[in-house]
Amino acid sequence: MNTQKNTRWMHSARFFLFVAALSGALIMFQAVPAWANDNQEATQIIDKACMTFNNFMNDDNMGLFRDLLKKAKAVVIAPSLLKGAFIVGASGGNAVAVTLDEKSGEWSKPAFFAIGGASFGLQIGGQASEVILLAMTERGANSLMTNSFKLGVDAGIAAGPVGIGAQAATANLSADIVSFSRSKGLYGGVSLDGAVIAVRGTLNEAFYGRKVSSADILARHEAVENPRTACLEGGLMKFSEETMTSRR
Repeated sequence: MNTQKNTRWMHSARFFLFVAALSGALIMFQAVPAWANDNQEATQIIDKACMTFNNFMNDDNMGLFRDLLKKAKAVVIAPSLLKGAFIVGASGGNAVAVTLDEKSGEWSKPAFFAIGGASFGLQIGGQASEVILLAMTERGANSLMTNSFKLGVDAGIAAGPVGIGAQAATANLSADIVSFSRSKGLYGGVSLDGAVIAVRGTLNEAFYGRKVSSADILARHEAVENPRTACLEGGLMKFSEETMTSRR
């Protein structure tokens, strides 16, 4: 009898161990695709952000943008800001942000954010728009170190003028953050007053392979690496080098 009981107990123990192992394997199987999807999404955002930055740099109507970029403390790039992206009347999109180390003249690695809100819209009439925000003050740049902040409340924002003669309007731009936008060849401001910018921590973690905060990336310039940042970093550094050369 004892031998039969021991045999049944061993079979039961093996069964429970098998179930536990299977459950663990299923959890890992489900987690890997989620991480992989986040990494793929982050990579796509980075690639599109590089394209958006190059579009702005090569656009004759973005002269004021390039002038203000020389003085910007941080840059937020939203490759596709959509109106009606989530629910009727809402808008949103993904973005990456970088900050400038004024001592070394080097840009940080990009951190991932989401831009969303129910009250703002695209003033130029398009449904999607490339948007770049320039943080011109410490307050504007420091807002990116928090988990989320509201434009127009935690940091003042103004739409930057574009086109010929736009440089004359710089005297009226005293906001913490200045926004510029393009949409299928059309130009104009994007009304971002009231929009919320929030950290996408899962994308930061998936893209850099470890848990890291936006402050670690943007303020402390922590050593995180991913070769897919090369395109965006190269464009920013090229502009910084050209700016420094022109000042000599």
